[in-house]
Formats: sequence, C-alpha cells, structure tokens
Amino acid sequence: MDFIILAEETVTGTNTLTPFQPQLDAGTMFLYAGIVISVVFAVLFIMYACISIASKIISKLPSGEKKAEKAPAAPAPAVAAAPAAEEEFSSGTLKLKGCDEKTAAMIMAIVSDNTGIPLSELVFKSITLVENK
Repeated sequence: MDFIILAEETVTGTNTLTPFQPQLDAGTMFLYAGIVISVVFAVLFIMYACISIASKIISKLPSGEKKAEKAPAAPAPAVAAAPAAEEEFSSGTLKLKGCDEKTAAMIMAIVSDNTGIPLSELVFKSITLVENK
C-alpha cells in the first residue's frame, strides 16, 4: 500500500508542508481508478440480478390480495336478477320508526357502500328517524 507522506521543505530556515505530493505516476493512478470503477459496477450488476430474481420469485407466489381482486366486486346485479332468491334469504323483519321504505332503502344502501359489506350480508333490525331541533 502506498501512503501520501507530507514532505518537509526547508526554505530559508522555515519548514513548510506540501500535502499533495503524488507518489504514483499517472498510469498507475488510472489503473487503480479503473479497478475501483469496475468493482462498483460489478456490485451494482450483482444487486440488479438479485433484485430481478427475487421479484420473479415473489410474483409467482400466491397471495390473498390477487384472489380478492379476481372475486366479483358487485353482487348487486345478481340480486336484482333473482328476486326469488332474495325472498328465500330473509334475516328477520325490519322495523321502520318514523321513515318510509324509500328512505330506509337509501340508508341501507349508503351503509353498505360506506362499509364495503354487500347488502345481502348486512342485517338491519330497525331504522328510526331522528329529528334535529
């Protein structure tokens, strides 16, 4: 290993230091620089290869999110197409207190949309109109 040594010069009785006195010739310095650059690019290429291999392996693994995306998101057309099935699927009675059926249906649709739960899975026991004073 080569080290840069501070050289002392004596000029009229005083000592001065020159910090940048090259110990290598230009060809050797360019050779070392080329080796360092080659090592850096080799490490970058190895990292690129590892990341691409890992991404291919991960993309082939099954995941729960992809299955959820493939499931039908809107079961509403199936419910509208089969009203007989809707009559078979009853989870009790709904008590309306102070509101009409149209308003109750709108409230149920809003709750279903905001929660993300299909309307066929929600059970409403009663809907009460609360008047603001």
